[in-house]
Amino acid sequence: MKLNSAIAAALLATGVYADDASKVDSTESSTSAIELPTFTPTTLKAPFLEQFTDGWDKRWKPSHAKKDTKGQEEEWAYVGEWSVEEPYKYKGMEGDEGLVVKNAAAHHAISAKFPKKIDPKGKTLVVQYEVKLQKGLECGGAYLKLLRDTKALHQDEFSNATPYVVMFGPDKCGATNKIHFIFNHKNPKTGEYEEKHLSAAPQATIQKTTELYTLIVQPNNTFTIKRGGDIVRDGSLFDQFSPAVNPEKEIDDPNDKKPEDWVDEARIPDPEAKKPEDWDEDAPFEIVDEEATKPEDWLEDEPLTVPDPEAQKPEDWDDEEDGDWVPPTVPNPKCADASGCGPWSKPMMKNPDYKGKWTAPYIDNPAYKGVWAPRKIKNLDYFEDKHPANLEPMGAIGFELWTMQSDILFDNIYIGHSIEDAEKLAQETFFKKSVVEKALEDAEKPKADDKPKSPSDLKFLDDPVLYVKEKLDLFLTIAANDPIQAIKFVPEVPTAVGGLLVTIVALVGIFTMGGAAPEAVKKTAGDAKEKAKDAKDKAAEAVSTGAENVKAEVNKRATRSQQS
Repeated sequence: MKLNSAIAAALLATGVYADDASKVDSTESSTSAIELPTFTPTTLKAPFLEQFTDGWDKRWKPSHAKKDTKGQEEEWAYVGEWSVEEPYKYKGMEGDEGLVVKNAAAHHAISAKFPKKIDPKGKTLVVQYEVKLQKGLECGGAYLKLLRDTKALHQDEFSNATPYVVMFGPDKCGATNKIHFIFNHKNPKTGEYEEKHLSAAPQATIQKTTELYTLIVQPNNTFTIKRGGDIVRDGSLFDQFSPAVNPEKEIDDPNDKKPEDWVDEARIPDPEAKKPEDWDEDAPFEIVDEEATKPEDWLEDEPLTVPDPEAQKPEDWDDEEDGDWVPPTVPNPKCADASGCGPWSKPMMKNPDYKGKWTAPYIDNPAYKGVWAPRKIKNLDYFEDKHPANLEPMGAIGFELWTMQSDILFDNIYIGHSIEDAEKLAQETFFKKSVVEKALEDAEKPKADDKPKSPSDLKFLDDPVLYVKEKLDLFLTIAANDPIQAIKFVPEVPTAVGGLLVTIVALVGIFTMGGAAPEAVKKTAGDAKEKAKDAKDKAAEAVSTGAENVKAEVNKRATRSQQS
């Protein structure tokens, strides 16, 4: 019994090592079979178009300013690092580099000035860029900001307090998952700016393949948001943002108070109603069905469960070590063909006299005056902006983010006025790489028809315990008749046993020779230790429970539970 447990543990470690190697080989072969398109810089022109080619570090400048944390004791700095590199996860295009967030759980800020300010007044504004979440996104932002063109716009000082015109892109933390679209609107009366947030924003795509986000703001005050080239939201700047662009003409009078004698309860309990004399509040909900009779086929002397007649005491069961063997129980087959087994009792039924607690019925309130509301007065702050799409001029683009996941990649940024050019850029880049990335992602997914049909087809990582059990059982079954064939047909077991014996020999040699082990023994022990270390993370839990789970397959655990 103890030898079987040791073999099982060794087989677990061997399985992890071998399965890892086959997994790497299959991944490499599937990746190499997919031909990657080669990145070619676009010839399209735009007010700002960034593909992070040579010279990107002259355009983009990280900020190490302090984050504005008014009202908070803790002070934060933008210490997160940035890099331009090719993706390592689902690489969809050869030579295509992007801007990468390098640190997890850190504040990042970087910006690039436009060659000249972008003024969207009277023009279509198109904002488009790619986001690749190489490690997914549990909590953090991946949005961009178009910064207001001011004399105070300094890249070194870029922070969360830097005025922006548009904020657009994905943001996720916990249950919150949205594509932000926020624009800062200037009050024509006061000159102050107020953020306008898109209500019920669409969800972002949280995946490790590249996603394309597009925002289009038209001169007719409409907007469109696309995800992967498909429209996920469109509407008007007037009625889908909070707070609204234009305030109400009239507002509630803040000085108007509800009169003390105002009655706003529409219905009240009938004050004249009385509980009927025969109303029994103490009557139970259910009572015993006195008319019920025991079914004729009810087997009152039969137990619900019986010992399993097919169970056999394991050959390796040790009464001294394991206690008296008791077969496991199964449902009594006689009960399946009868109305029931065991002691019979009359069932419960709903009490026809049950009424519950009495309450007076409700009637219309004769004193009801309706829902009170303060009177309306003229809004002194009212204004009407008929062209909210005429956003403020923009002088730079920036990423100011905090994220728990690193390696978020941004690429192919288009800021301009041509929907057609933005779509052309997407065809040259996103739609070419997305096909490849999807194929790479699909290649990693297990196929439904790859289920093992025999012990020879089993994969260790699919089910470690099943793998050990089936391999060990198959080896012992064949070895009982022909040990040589068992070694040939199930080589994993002797390999695991050999590794176990080599380790034991190495340890014995070290102890018997006073610590001065021969080099060959040291090397063998070192190799065994190295393989065990490689398998440690994946096999830790399986090793600790593998032997017991193999025993469980022969009813030991069930038997001991019954004995206790």
